[in-house]
Amino acid sequence: MSLDLPTIWALLICIAILAYVVLDGFDLGIGILFPLGRNKEERDTMMNTVAPVWDGNETWLVLGGGGLFAAFPLAYSVLLTAFYAPVIGMLLALVFRGVAFEFRFRTERWRPLWDLAFTGGSTLAAFFQGVMVGAFVQGIAVQDRVYVGGWFDWLTPFSILTGIALVTGYALLGACWLVIKTDGSLQRRMRDLQVPLGTAVVALIGLVSFGTVLENDAVRDRWFALGSLLILWGIPLATAAIAAAFFLAVKRGREVLPFVLSLGLFAVSFAGLVASLYPHLIPPHISYREAANADSSLSFMLAGTLVLLPVILGYTGYSYWIFRGKVRPGEGYH
Repeated sequence: MSLDLPTIWALLICIAILAYVVLDGFDLGIGILFPLGRNKEERDTMMNTVAPVWDGNETWLVLGGGGLFAAFPLAYSVLLTAFYAPVIGMLLALVFRGVAFEFRFRTERWRPLWDLAFTGGSTLAAFFQGVMVGAFVQGIAVQDRVYVGGWFDWLTPFSILTGIALVTGYALLGACWLVIKTDGSLQRRMRDLQVPLGTAVVALIGLVSFGTVLENDAVRDRWFALGSLLILWGIPLATAAIAAAFFLAVKRGREVLPFVLSLGLFAVSFAGLVASLYPHLIPPHISYREAANADSSLSFMLAGTLVLLPVILGYTGYSYWIFRGKVRPGEGYH
């Protein structure tokens, strides 16, 4: 029996995207929350909680983008053309954020500037990622396998909403991560943020879900079709259950569990997105099978991926294990 290579690669791309969101999401969230550090010591501690792992987390962004280019070249060409402006904005924001990691520890005079670059880069990167999700859900104007939309088609009220939603979600992940990695007054302030941020995230998930149904006729037909009710509506029920468990864990003063459950909110939201748009890789008309590369190319790349993926997982897990535990003031990256 031959392998269904387009489906395997679609799953690998989904895994890479979700891994990027859950891993890089919390360190972008720390950048978003960075102005809440009351002094240099607290801001140093916040940055040091992710300094050893942030660049490894972005491996998944490279893997997802590179995998899309190699496995689904049609989707890569159309989506990159449609989202050229927000992609460039995201990459520039990530560059400024990455440089800030190195420079802010090596200057006193210009540290406020690099603090601003870290905060602004993190916030803008998260916002542009969310904007692209919203524009993707709305659909891409394609004719004869070429993007025919305008330069600013990605910028709509719905895409702005999804951008704000992702910034808020990343801020929640960042607050939960800081509860795990810090103590003292900084931890207490981050713990106080978990409930309001969690409430905002749940509300925004509801708004984005409602907006998705309004924006995309095919999604609306799928979710309200009689045959889909029992399967698809398990996703919002799971979201409600995870949200309830999150607030209960925060109320009981848990450290790790709220972070895990906030990741769960992202996972079920991603599952809802995939379930809504499947099998389209370029909504609303081009499926992942139509956008896939030749099977010979997919099988060749799969062999390399099966070697590299365990290596990536191995060094990612090892780095988190080595740098486990609390980050104390004065310790970490300098």
